[in-house]
Amino acid sequence: MGEVIDRPGLKAEMKELLRSAEVSPKGFVALYLLLTLVMSMVDAFANTSGVSYANPLGIFVRILTSLLGAVLSIGFILYCMAVRRGQRAEYMTLFDGFSFAGKVIGLAIVQAFFIFLWSCLFVIPGIIAAYRYQFAYFNLCENPELGCMDALDLSKKQTMGYKGQLFTLDLSYIGWGILAALPMSIWTGYLSYTATYTMLSGAEAFPLSTGLSLGASLLCGLWAVAVEIFYLPTYQCTQLGYYETAKRTSGVSPVSFSDQPGIDDGNDDNSMF
Repeated sequence: MGEVIDRPGLKAEMKELLRSAEVSPKGFVALYLLLTLVMSMVDAFANTSGVSYANPLGIFVRILTSLLGAVLSIGFILYCMAVRRGQRAEYMTLFDGFSFAGKVIGLAIVQAFFIFLWSCLFVIPGIIAAYRYQFAYFNLCENPELGCMDALDLSKKQTMGYKGQLFTLDLSYIGWGILAALPMSIWTGYLSYTATYTMLSGAEAFPLSTGLSLGASLLCGLWAVAVEIFYLPTYQCTQLGYYETAKRTSGVSPVSFSDQPGIDDGNDDNSMF
């Protein structure tokens, strides 16, 4: 069983810690999110045809931007790790993940594949698998020499007894997530409604210009950035707090991985929490 973590206390501690960061958390996360938004707009522009299987360039751009986003997320994790340790992390830390981008991309692909396989059984196993592997990126950030499977095996060991608490942590931020996604949800709902109405009524479809579609997506993206600036640093640092506790209680750390006789990667496969 995992240790019961004082979630409200840890969140308050992380908020106070972030206030003392030498490099502004809001500025850092704004840079991260704006770069992510730019990649999303490039993806949207490359896929304006709406027929993905007939657009090889659009498929390539979507895969490329997704993988680049995963590498940038590593830079954000490294920044939050530095803040938790009282270290100074410059804005260029955001790009530190490119020094081991191959490992990051490999881990992203393998992790997504395993979660997909579990999701084929049912939704719940897929969700459990996502939490089982949630610390994999953290392990890789601490020790870039790890292999993809090593990072996943460590995460499986570390999250034993903590999946439910990690789920509760995510639920505590669900209001922020809904607020950030609200404009995009309304816009997507409007598009779905008009498409369905046109199909059922036989009315002539009103064509949306590429500029209008991209403009609406840009505004929705900017709104999401403006909202996420206020909670994403605290959320990430709090999640790292869970990770530190899990490392301590499980006795499994990526830094000392080479000194360990082995990782038991079978104990958690049938564990719900």
